[in-house]
Amino acid sequence: MLSRFVDRGAVIAAFVGIGMAVTVGVSFLLVIPIEPVYWIMAVPTGLLIGYYAEARSNLGRGAWRRLLANAIFAGLVTGLTLAALLIGIKALFFVADDGYRDPGLGGRITCVSGADCVYQRYLADQPEALARAGVADAETFAGYYWAQQWSTAGWLVMLATGFSVGGGVLYGLTRPKLDGLSRPTGIAPG
Repeated sequence: MLSRFVDRGAVIAAFVGIGMAVTVGVSFLLVIPIEPVYWIMAVPTGLLIGYYAEARSNLGRGAWRRLLANAIFAGLVTGLTLAALLIGIKALFFVADDGYRDPGLGGRITCVSGADCVYQRYLADQPEALARAGVADAETFAGYYWAQQWSTAGWLVMLATGFSVGGGVLYGLTRPKLDGLSRPTGIAPG
């Protein structure tokens, strides 16, 4: 059924996109936790996966409806994977935070595991921002925190999908036009 809307190459590209998202997620959310790099990586990941979906589908210039469908599908799967990883990893650390802090930074935070510990960390780091947002306790902080995380997840989906479309368009503009035999013109048959 999916083949009515997208090519097999786009489905394969979607699986590759899942692998790329997992690699980027593990690299920049777990191993070297630099979340802004994770956000930025959604751009080249989307471009590459959109281009790759078209390359795997072997479509030529002029098949714009199919090119766009392939790029949107592969980019959306990749973006949803990036978003799911972000939310999943944030949830893990949010629930598991027990207040541990490096002794060089002042030692353990006095808090109740979970939302209260995360709130205490944010309160120590950015009290003015929390006050402006109306955050006064762990309960209101949890709502504030998760609203931010879901917003970021939405942006990841939009970035990956949008740039995937850009990669698909780039592919479409640079490929030769197909002849009636479904192969690029100027290329001899097999």
